[in-house]
Amino acid sequence: MLLDVLRIIGGLIALIYAADRLAKSAVRISHAFGVSVIFIGAVVVGFGTSVPEFVVSALAALEGELDLAVGNVVSSNVSNVTLVLGAAALITPIAARRRVIKREGALMFASVALLAAFLANGWLDAWEGFLLLGLLGVAIWLMIRWSSSDPDAVSDPIDGEGESFDAASLADIHWWRKEVGKEILIGVGALIVTIIAADFLLDGVIGVGVHFGLSTLFLGLITGVGTSLPELAAGIAAARNREPELVLGNVLGSNIFNSLGVVGLAAILGPGELSAITVPLLAIMVGIVFVAGAFALTGKRINRTEGGILLVAFVAFVVYAFV
Repeated sequence: MLLDVLRIIGGLIALIYAADRLAKSAVRISHAFGVSVIFIGAVVVGFGTSVPEFVVSALAALEGELDLAVGNVVSSNVSNVTLVLGAAALITPIAARRRVIKREGALMFASVALLAAFLANGWLDAWEGFLLLGLLGVAIWLMIRWSSSDPDAVSDPIDGEGESFDAASLADIHWWRKEVGKEILIGVGALIVTIIAADFLLDGVIGVGVHFGLSTLFLGLITGVGTSLPELAAGIAAARNREPELVLGNVLGSNIFNSLGVVGLAAILGPGELSAITVPLLAIMVGIVFVAGAFALTGKRINRTEGGILLVAFVAFVVYAFV
């Protein structure tokens, strides 16, 4: 029990620091390559911070615990749009262009809704897993295409101090390559530390849960919240650095990867019956994602009041799961 508490404390400290550095690297890399921050947030940060969900669900499926694997994803999806967006919105309003919300936001909602439709019959087959993974490839292709064809979302290349440079200068090009290469290495290192720290924290949370004899489904919901901690830390760090589109991209990318990639792999590794994943639980997941999208679309931002509502929804979800 004491070891689990130490894991929670140590993992939390490392997670906060590494996620903050990851957010800074993501923005600098997006500026250097002239790609949209929301694309970096969705594909690099969002998918990267979903690695804990990927690992937990894959291992659970291999061990025949498909309910735990899927419960982890359902809880993570809900946590991303309530806990992560809500906490970030309390720091700074999460503003985004309407075009982004309608496009990438609709893609995320479609992924979550499709996942719910696949799970509603209480069974998951391997062919469904392959289909979900194929759709993940389509989603990534769409986001790459949208990013490259959206000039309003692309930042001009800048250096570490935020000043433009002459691309024709060989000295500047050499400096640019060196600085970007260093920033990529730092970002990858920060991502690895974020994942390892989240794993330590998750082990501690699960250990405490097992100590108190919690059910498999509730443990799945706990792991879902736990594996969302990298997204939470990255989201708060991005909000503190006034990068709302990075926050939004992080959540969008994470939920797309969870719904299509993580569950897809789990279905391939351990197809079978879902006895604990109920239709009301799936309806809550889809409903909460829809409400968060409506908040973002109506005012082109999620303000602090709406962020507070999302946090209340997260607490209500936890209470529902516990009862």
